[in-house]
Amino acid sequence: QLQLVESGGGLVQPGGSLRLSCAGSGFTLDYYAIGWFRQAPGKEREGVSCISNSDDSTHYADSVKGRFTISRDSAKNTVYLQMNSLKPEDTAVYYCAAVPGGHYYGDCRVRYAWNYWGQGTQVTVSS
Repeated sequence: QLQLVESGGGLVQPGGSLRLSCAGSGFTLDYYAIGWFRQAPGKEREGVSCISNSDDSTHYADSVKGRFTISRDSAKNTVYLQMNSLKPEDTAVYYCAAVPGGHYYGDCRVRYAWNYWGQGTQVTVSS
């Protein structure tokens, strides 16, 4: 069974940091582009950051550029999202998703749709 499992969410004060993990189970993430998305209450889901599998090129939404960093650890079959200088507006459920590398166009654009999704992890930024 192919699964993505997110972890690392929690409650943090403004200005704080969290590192989210997206672990692959049943498949090797090296063959997939990985994206992080988030959805806040009452808002549409938005793309946060993506990483390709071909050259590990990355893309960030303007709202997180300079604060978030996406990376992958092939040995652990895991993709991370390091989130620094967190703001209350970063509060959301964060999801990771995977798509075969051949269907990834860069800049978080895909040929059809993201194939696999995790269950989500809650991030709350509040004092």
